Amino acid sequence: MKHIIIGTAGHVDHGKTMLIKAMTGTDTDRLREEKERGISIELGFTSLTLPSGRTAGIVDVPGHERFIKNMLAGISGIDVVLLVIAADEGVMPQTKEHFDILQLLQVKNGIVVLTKSDLVEPDWIELVKEEVREFLNATTMEEAPLLAVSSLSKEGIPELLETIDNMVVGAKERNTAGTMRLPVDRVFSVTGFGTVVTGTMVSGELYIGDEIEVMPKDITCRVRGLQVHGNKVERARAGQRVAINLAGVEVEEIGRGDVITIPGALVPSFRLDAKLHLLESAFKSITHRARVRLHIGTDEIMARVVLLDRDELQQGDSAYVQFQLEEKTVASKGDRFVIRTFSPIHTIGGGLIIDPVTEKHKRNRPEVIEALATKEKGTPEELVLQYLTNQRTLKNTAEVAKELKLQLEEIEKSVEKLTKAGKVKIVPAEKNKLLVITNRYQGWGQEIIKVLDEYHQNYPLREGYPKEELRSRFFSSINTKNFQQLLQQMEVDEYLKLNQQTAARPDFNGEPRGKAANIIHQMEKILTENEFQPPRWKDVIKQTNINNDSSDEYLAYFTRTGKVIKLADDIYFHQATLKQAKQKVINYLKENNSITIAEARDLLQTSRKYALPLLEYFDRERITRRIEDNRVLGAKGKENG
Repeated sequence: MKHIIIGTAGHVDHGKTMLIKAMTGTDTDRLREEKERGISIELGFTSLTLPSGRTAGIVDVPGHERFIKNMLAGISGIDVVLLVIAADEGVMPQTKEHFDILQLLQVKNGIVVLTKSDLVEPDWIELVKEEVREFLNATTMEEAPLLAVSSLSKEGIPELLETIDNMVVGAKERNTAGTMRLPVDRVFSVTGFGTVVTGTMVSGELYIGDEIEVMPKDITCRVRGLQVHGNKVERARAGQRVAINLAGVEVEEIGRGDVITIPGALVPSFRLDAKLHLLESAFKSITHRARVRLHIGTDEIMARVVLLDRDELQQGDSAYVQFQLEEKTVASKGDRFVIRTFSPIHTIGGGLIIDPVTEKHKRNRPEVIEALATKEKGTPEELVLQYLTNQRTLKNTAEVAKELKLQLEEIEKSVEKLTKAGKVKIVPAEKNKLLVITNRYQGWGQEIIKVLDEYHQNYPLREGYPKEELRSRFFSSINTKNFQQLLQQMEVDEYLKLNQQTAARPDFNGEPRGKAANIIHQMEKILTENEFQPPRWKDVIKQTNINNDSSDEYLAYFTRTGKVIKLADDIYFHQATLKQAKQKVINYLKENNSITIAEARDLLQTSRKYALPLLEYFDRERITRRIEDNRVLGAKGKENG
C-alpha cells in the first residue's frame, strides 16, 4: 500500500490548522505561543484515515513570513499539497511565496482549498475561484481541483476527503528499495526513552535494532523504537511520517537539518553542483558569489553561489552553479532545493542537485559546463557510475535500477560497458549482480591485506581472521550475505584465501615459524614422551616457560589442527599417542572379543584416570562399543582392524 504525506501551504491565518482539525479532529497547534497568537510557528503533525481506509500523514506548515523556513522543513517529502486560500481574502503574499516553493520543489499533486466559505456570498466565491485559476495558469497545478469548504460547519469537508482519496491513488509510491533517508524536522527527549527524532522517510526502510548514522555529524547510533502515525511498529517505510527513538546519542547532538541514514550511505560535503532557476518574481538578479540561504531537505545552510559560466543570473533564467557551503551537508543527486536571500529574506529560486560530492570547479570553462550538463541528463553509464561512486557499500543491479529509475536491462548493459572499461567491479551473487566501483573494490582489497597481515603477525598460531568479526569491524555497511560474496570474489582475485569461518592471506599456511615452531615441537615432545599418562596442560605450560596468555593460543592451535585432542577436563592426548592407544585396543579386541576398563588400564600401562576417558572417546568415535561394563569392537574399529 502506498504511504502518502499530505501537506498544507498558504498565507498566515487562512485557516490551514482549522482545516486539518475539521478533517481529522486534531489540533496541530501544539505550542502555547501558537494558540495565544493564533498562528502556526512550528510544524504540526497528525494522520488522516481517508474514505477508502488508507492512512495518510499530514504536515501542517506555518504560513507567516517569519516562519517560512519552518514551512520549507515541512514541505520537503510531501506527496499531495493542500493550497489553502481564504475565500474572504483571496491570493495573498505568502500564498505566492508558498506556491513558488511548491513549484521549485516540484510538488505537482495539489488541491486548492478555499476556506472560510461561510463568511462570503456564493458570488464572491466564484470571483475568488476565477482569481485563483488565473494565478495557477501555466503552472504544474493549473488543472488542480478547487473546492470551497467551511471548517466550522464542515460543509465541503466530505467532498475534500473524497478528492484527496482519488488523488492519492495516482500519487507515486516512494522507493523502499533505495538507501534509507530521513531528513530530521524535529528532535526532542521523552522521559524514560531518551532522544526522539521525527521526519518523513524519503526512501528505503528502517527496522528496530538497525544501526544508523546521523549525517553530516557522522554519529553512529541504534534504533531503539519506531512509531508511524503514533503507533509502534517494527518497520518504517518510505513515504511515512516516522518517529525514531535513538539509543546512544543525546538530544543536544542532533538538530533539524540532520539526515538519518544507513552507515556509509552518504558523504558530507562543503560543495554541491546544481542547476539553479531564479524566479521571475525575484526582486533582483544574483551576482557571482552572492550569499544565500540554501534550503535542502530540512536543512538551512548559508552558502555562496558560484556562477560557473556568467557573472550575473537574471530573473527567470537558469544556470549551472556550485554552492560553497559554510557548513557541511549531505544530499543525493536529484534532490530539490530552494534558495532565499540573506537579508531581507525572500524566496528567489531553487532547482536540482546534480552532484552532491564534488571538487572545486574553475569558472568559464566549457568542459565544466558540458560535464555538468551530462551529469544532469546523463547517459545510463554515467548515471550508474556516479551513483556507485557515492555508495560505500555493495549495490545489486535491481537496487541501482530502482534508484536511478531505469530499466534493469539498461542497467545490465551499462554495467557490462563499465566493467569492460575497468570502472565497475561485479561481485557475483545468487540473484542480481553486486556492484561497486573498481577503485573502491581495490581499496577494500588493500585494506583487507593490511588487516590480515597485521592479524597474522599478532596471532601467528590462528587459522585466520574470523569473517564476521572482519565484516563488523571494518565493513559494517555491507550485510553478512553480501560480505560473503565479496570475500569469495576477493579469493578469486587472490587478496585472501577462505577457510570455513576465517579469512587469511593466500600465502599464510597457519604453520608456526621460528620461536613458535620450537615451542610447538617442545610441547609435542612433552605430551608424547609420557605416552598414555600425559601431563596436565598447565604443567606443559610450566615446562615450556610461556605465559598464560600465550598458552591459550597454543592450545587453540593444537585443537584446531587436530594435533592434540581433549578427552576430558584437563586431559589432552597427542594424536600420535592416541593413534597408538587405538591400535593397541583394536588388536586386543581382535584376540579377546571384549575389554574392561581395568584391562585397558593394564594394556596401556596407565591409570583408570586416563583409561576411562580413552575408552569413552573410542566409544564416541565408534572404535569401540560399550556393552554393560565391557567394550567390543565398533563399526570403525572393525574397519581399521
